[in-house]
Amino acid sequence: MATAEPTPASDEPSPKDVTVARFAALGRQLSQATVLFHSQLAEHVGLSATDHKCLDLAVQAERPLTAGQIADLSGLSTGAVTGVIDRLERAGFVRRVRDPHDRRKVLVEVSKGSLSRYGDVYDGLTAALDQTITDYTADELAAIERFVTGMIGVLRTEAQRLGGR
Repeated sequence: MATAEPTPASDEPSPKDVTVARFAALGRQLSQATVLFHSQLAEHVGLSATDHKCLDLAVQAERPLTAGQIADLSGLSTGAVTGVIDRLERAGFVRRVRDPHDRRKVLVEVSKGSLSRYGDVYDGLTAALDQTITDYTADELAAIERFVTGMIGVLRTEAQRLGGR
């Protein structure tokens, strides 16, 4: 009785594998472009990229943050965040203030007017974003937003996982 020869596995990647590889490559390119943009932007105002992004966390917060909160949000150690805050304070971007509800806590408050030093550096990016989104339908924008939001969650989770190693 003859046995059937096993079918050799296809050397061709599946359509899903091709799509994942394409999006992974695009993600790397987007990440590289984003890091390079923010590095140049940070240099423009005299900050390191890390200090600039920690300042951005403080700017985006609804209220002043503690050093521990900045550490949690950034994934940096509390010691590293202390150095970041020291540099941002020396540069005039933030100031340390006592928490009015718990005088034992120190909050990091963005200094009024300090962000004017960024000037018009975001104007080109904002204009390009405005132009780009007009090329998409509301349904396409909703799909893009779902994808980007999902990837933000994945990246934060993976950063926390890697930070715990």
